[in-house]
Amino acid sequence: MATVTELRYYPVKGCAGVRVEQAELTRAGLAHDRVFMVVDEEGGFRSQRRDPLLATVRPTVAEGGGRLRLAAPGVEPVALAVDTEGPRREVRLFGTPYRAVDQGEEAAAWFSQVLGSPSRLVRVPPEHDRVADGLTPGTSGFADSSAVHLLSRATLDDFHARAAGAGAPLPVERFRPNLVVDGWSEPHTEDLLRRFTVGGAGADAEPPAGPGADLDREPGAEPGAELGYTKLAIRCSVTLVDQTTGAKAGPEPLRTLARYRRATAGGVAFGSKFSVLRPGTLRVGDALTVSAWGPSEL
Repeated sequence: MATVTELRYYPVKGCAGVRVEQAELTRAGLAHDRVFMVVDEEGGFRSQRRDPLLATVRPTVAEGGGRLRLAAPGVEPVALAVDTEGPRREVRLFGTPYRAVDQGEEAAAWFSQVLGSPSRLVRVPPEHDRVADGLTPGTSGFADSSAVHLLSRATLDDFHARAAGAGAPLPVERFRPNLVVDGWSEPHTEDLLRRFTVGGAGADAEPPAGPGADLDREPGAEPGAELGYTKLAIRCSVTLVDQTTGAKAGPEPLRTLARYRRATAGGVAFGSKFSVLRPGTLRVGDALTVSAWGPSEL
């Protein structure tokens, strides 16, 4: 049986993650995950692919998402009141247009200083209705695609065994997962998941459908969050960035992954992505209960 060993959300797309012991899982992923995004003057999103210094930015969410604190080496930190009501502006994520709420001049000046290029900070608006693709469609904020990225410790350990002699083991942060799980003996078991439950249901969870759906549940028991598989996680040059310094530190892991994890559709796969079918509360130590498996798409 696999259990959750790490939970992380990334408030600002491309910036450092926040590791927690408990988190609410919403329809769009872990609460506060990638609700902010840094864009250029034309509204195109900034990524560690071209702006690796994003990795050095440490965001902190406070007051239930009402305030955002930003810190980075060599720059005075800034604390911002989050705006969800301001004018919408068009932004682009992988060429697809979305609407976002600009977070003002102070945030723009701060990120422009950190990145050395004119930038603005935007937030997902309350009416955001993005549909993420994959085997199980869902929604997400400004994540690359699906709401949740899951990686198993067995998969990471197998990579390190194959990359032996290529340098120090890579920290899991290099792969930027939301959930890290342990307990499977075989690597890449996450590729075979199709549906699973974990944790307890949140306040906005939907009740089970159908007559008698609750008959086997103990009184007061929570049904757990449910997730559905969307696709393999195809890795890019972000994995080459040292997540502490913001420096390119390649060629690993892409060099080793290219030897054994080439995907049919192109690129190399490592970890899997999921849509949220039922929200809930996740905690480190929660067990995964798998209700459906499928073949690997590799």
